Amino acid sequence: MLAPCPSRTPEDLKPRWMGHFCGLCLELRDDAGQFARLTTNYDALALSVLVEAQQGDDADSRNAGPCALRGMRRQRIATGGGPRLAATASLLLASAKIRDHVEDGDGFAAKPGARGIAGLTADRLRTKAAAIGDSIELDTAPLFALIEGQRGIEAGSGPGTPLTAVTAPTEAATAELFAHAAFIGGRPENADAFRTAGAAFGRLAHLLDAADDFEEDAERGAWNPLAATGSGIEDARLLAKGALADMKRALDSAVIVDATLTELLLDRYARHAFTKTFGATCSAHQSHQTAERRGYRERRDYRRDRRYERRSRYDHGHYRPEPRNFFAGLCAFTVLCCTCQMCCREEYEGPWSRLRREGCCRDCDCCDCCPCDGDCCGCGCD
Repeated sequence: MLAPCPSRTPEDLKPRWMGHFCGLCLELRDDAGQFARLTTNYDALALSVLVEAQQGDDADSRNAGPCALRGMRRQRIATGGGPRLAATASLLLASAKIRDHVEDGDGFAAKPGARGIAGLTADRLRTKAAAIGDSIELDTAPLFALIEGQRGIEAGSGPGTPLTAVTAPTEAATAELFAHAAFIGGRPENADAFRTAGAAFGRLAHLLDAADDFEEDAERGAWNPLAATGSGIEDARLLAKGALADMKRALDSAVIVDATLTELLLDRYARHAFTKTFGATCSAHQSHQTAERRGYRERRDYRRDRRYERRSRYDHGHYRPEPRNFFAGLCAFTVLCCTCQMCCREEYEGPWSRLRREGCCRDCDCCDCCPCDGDCCGCGCD
């Protein structure tokens, strides 16, 4: 939801945002191992930003060395409780996502032999999240209980069930994470305001995800809260719009030293995510802007397919298969060389590109290069 947008990020805030992103990534590496860096989550950065916003210039930071993802540039990164809290949230989300795939038997967990590995990975991430949470005095057990209770709530939902009942576990878990940011930032008086903002953030994220996946879930026959409760896109839009207002109102009531980055992520980025999903106006099924974007994508995909089709045909109209990879092409090249086809045959298929090529000896009387006179390799020599 809070993916970076260069056009909406002021130049002076880009290094600060990158500092939180790199701080989270390195925190995951140091406390959970290199593999855990794959769980780096944009939305979790809001927690690190909230901690820094309450501390201002007193927030912990350090200089990090060059990194390939930064173009081998150094970076001032956030450290301390903020990145640890964000790391805990990232690992929690990743563990829950993998566990969902294991329970549903879909995604990568549906592949043979992958389900057991996915289950072990989810358990490992959960253990790491608990360990990092303990280091910042965050009790993760209630958070895990809320996440595990989500499946039971979804199973008991049906037509007429309020959407807020389905989003309640997400709201409660996110509210506790936001509230803990107040304690880490040394401003316990902000706990209530942050808890309200966190609940609104969780509701907004859940609804945006449900609306984005609505059509895809319908095609796959997967469970979707909007379809299951019969609420539809319009009800989700109204609730999401209210969540945006609640989050902004709660953050405005908190004591924050530097609100520039929180406003960027939790106001500008959040509103952009809302507009991207629902548009400025929305009908019962989809907004006009969404329909226009879908039509544009379909036209773009059609043009791309037509270009690909033209490139995939020989000049004489025969279909050309996909190019070979390096090793397959190397094998084909060896066969073509050993059978003299590259020099003596009128036409042959390129070993890597699979384009039609002309033999280098096709227009001359130099077929003495073929010691077998074409009897064994079919190269066309008389």
